[in-house]
Amino acid sequence: LWVPAALADEPIFELTIRDHRFEPEMITVPTGTRIKLVIENADPTPEEFESYKLNREKVIPANSKAIVYIGPLDAGTYPFFGEFHEKTAKGSIVAK
Repeated sequence: LWVPAALADEPIFELTIRDHRFEPEMITVPTGTRIKLVIENADPTPEEFESYKLNREKVIPANSKAIVYIGPLDAGTYPFFGEFHEKTAKGSIVAK
């Protein structure tokens, strides 16, 4: 399996969906770096990770994981939410 060096060095950050909430609610990432976001859905129902500012959306089936690549980002706060449970599933990525 060949993996480009640029992809092999991407920092990995993890989110968990539990009880229709993201854990942790805030992740701090480095600016100017592409990251790999691993999202685990520990709930018995699907959820959709969505962010308008990041221009990303991904449905994560119940009891499974998904990968979302983000960046490189400028400094700032990038909110995200779970489209199927918007009132509780909220969070943000802060690039510093």
